[in-house]
Amino acid sequence: MNKVLMGAVAALGLGAGSAFAADEVRLQLQWVTQAQFAGYYVALENGYYEEEDLDVTVLAGGPDIAPPQVLAGGGADAMLNWMPSALAAREKGLPVVNIAQPFKTSGLMLTCWKDTGITGPQDFKGKTIGVWFFGNEYPFLSWMSQEGISTDGGDDGVTVLKQGFNVDPLLQRQADCISTMTYNEYGQVLDAGVSEDELVTFKYEDMGVATLEDGIYVLEENLADPAFKDKMVRFVRASMKGWKWAEENPMEAAMIVLDNDETGAQTEGHQIRMMGEIAKLTAGSDGSLDPADFDRTVATLLAGGSDPVITAVPEGAWTSDITDAALN
Repeated sequence: MNKVLMGAVAALGLGAGSAFAADEVRLQLQWVTQAQFAGYYVALENGYYEEEDLDVTVLAGGPDIAPPQVLAGGGADAMLNWMPSALAAREKGLPVVNIAQPFKTSGLMLTCWKDTGITGPQDFKGKTIGVWFFGNEYPFLSWMSQEGISTDGGDDGVTVLKQGFNVDPLLQRQADCISTMTYNEYGQVLDAGVSEDELVTFKYEDMGVATLEDGIYVLEENLADPAFKDKMVRFVRASMKGWKWAEENPMEAAMIVLDNDETGAQTEGHQIRMMGEIAKLTAGSDGSLDPADFDRTVATLLAGGSDPVITAVPEGAWTSDITDAALN
């Protein structure tokens, strides 16, 4: 049986034998089932949610699913989102709040053909660069703004190719560079027969424009409910327990992810490699948000010249209440 369903059934069974049913939590993922979300599947498989009297349903994402819209529509209690997307949504009127930050480090980078002559950002001028949208474009647009490079094309700017969630634009030479994650698409490029010597990469972390990824967000109004807050404390505690187990047992965690892949699209080798890279990004995080990381993300997003991602430092966009209680 699918492990997500097993976790839900187990939690419901626990509730049936006690005075109260287990508290339901619906988590909307940012993408399809893969090792990027291993901590949550591990928490289900290992019974960590059940131990916290929670009935957790993990909702897979996809190219047509925008987590902020799902959260706003009441389809989920919590969502995973990159902070640029979440802060942009908050400024536009959706009051999302970061309650935990399992990912400490960014895995985002640009991967370019070396034979294009690109050695640094200034060489992007006149080139075509693949960029993900649906909220994932904000770090790139902010970076180009800081570099003074137009994204309107031409010899002095970059032509932005709206990139699908694959590496075809690079392989087919439709783009000089594409967006990749250290744990996913970069490996897909190598799997296609391209050698590392043929590529040049630019990690956002190394370029000083990294922003926080894969945080847990809820609606601000729900945090006014003590019962909801208590439920989120237990959810974060169990989830971080799952993440730390996944870091220490990457191969086993990858197998758990595969067991939960209803599509059957993922492969063992890819998920094991992905989990190894993901563990580098969650390392050093106990789930709490480092204010310095938040400030760095905000500064990057504000540094957008005439068209910044956000226009003011957000107030109330994160809280330590949940992680403080979960860790104590």
